[in-house]
Amino acid sequence: MPRVSVLLTCYNHLAYIGEALDGLAQQTYRDFEVIALDDGSQDGTREYLLENAEKFGLRIEFNSKNLGTYGTLNRGLELASGEFIAILNDDDVWLPNKLAGQVEMMDRDPKIGLAHTGGWFIDGQRQRIEGSPLGFPFPDTPTGDLFTLLVDHNQIIASSTLFRSACVAETGPFDPSFYGCGDWHMWLRIAERWHVGYLRGDHTLYRIHGANACLDEGKMNEDGLRIRSWIEGRAGEIIAGAPDRPGIVAALAHNSACLGTEFGWRGDVGRARQAYVRSIRLMPWRFKSYARLAATLLPRKLFRALN
Repeated sequence: MPRVSVLLTCYNHLAYIGEALDGLAQQTYRDFEVIALDDGSQDGTREYLLENAEKFGLRIEFNSKNLGTYGTLNRGLELASGEFIAILNDDDVWLPNKLAGQVEMMDRDPKIGLAHTGGWFIDGQRQRIEGSPLGFPFPDTPTGDLFTLLVDHNQIIASSTLFRSACVAETGPFDPSFYGCGDWHMWLRIAERWHVGYLRGDHTLYRIHGANACLDEGKMNEDGLRIRSWIEGRAGEIIAGAPDRPGIVAALAHNSACLGTEFGWRGDVGRARQAYVRSIRLMPWRFKSYARLAATLLPRKLFRALN
C-alpha cells in the first residue's frame, strides 16, 4: 500500500497535463500512487491519460457526469489508499523534492495534519509571474496553529498540499456544492483540529492561464460569502475553543466586516449594517467597521467606490 495517494484532477488542460505528469515522475519520494480523475474533458485529455497510463503508473477514473472540482476530489478520496493525500491540478507543476519534504515534515511532527509549500506563479509558457497576479502573493505562512490566519482568508494553494487521510476521517470530505472555495472550507476544518506545516522553498508552480476557476469573480464571491457566513454562525463555538482568544476575536471581527462589505456591494444595506454591528461588538476599537457602517448611509455607487 503506498503511503501517499496523489489525486490528479483533470479537466480540459491537455496543453499542460504533460508537465504535471513529468513533475510527478521527477519526485525524489517514490512511495505514492497516482489517481487521475477526469471530470468530463473534451479536449483529448482522456485519450492522453489512457495512452500514458502505463508510463506514469496511473489509475484512471472517468466521471460519468461532470461532478465539479470537489465532487471529483471526493471520488478520489473514496479510491485513495494512502496514509497521506496530495492534490495536483493538471495545469500545475511540482518540483522534485516537494513530496519528500512534506512527508519528512509530517513524520517528524504528528500534530501536523496538513502541510503546504512555497512556490511561485507561472504563465501558460511556464514563465515565472512576479508579484500578486491573483490579488495575493504566493502564500508563505508559519508552521503551527493557522486557524486564525485561515479565518482571515485562505492562505493555502490546493496543489501545494499534503494532508493525512485521518483528517478526512475526522472532518468529512469536501463539500461538493462549492465552486472554487471548497478547499478553503476543508483547510479551515482541518486547521481547527490539527497544526498546519509550511515547507519553505520552491516546490509548487501554480499556473495562471486565463481559464482558472478562481478568475470567475462572481462564483468565487458567492463561495466566499457562504464560507464567511458559516464562520460567523460558529463564532461563539470558535471563541470558546480558541487558545488565542484575542487573535481569533480580531479575525472574526474582520470576517463580519467582510460580510458587511459583500452585502453592501450587493445593495443589501440591512444585512450589511447588521454584519458591521457584529464586527464592532466583537472588537469595539475596530474603527474600519465604524467607517464602513457609516458608508452604508451613502448611495450604493458611492459605497462601492469606497469599498
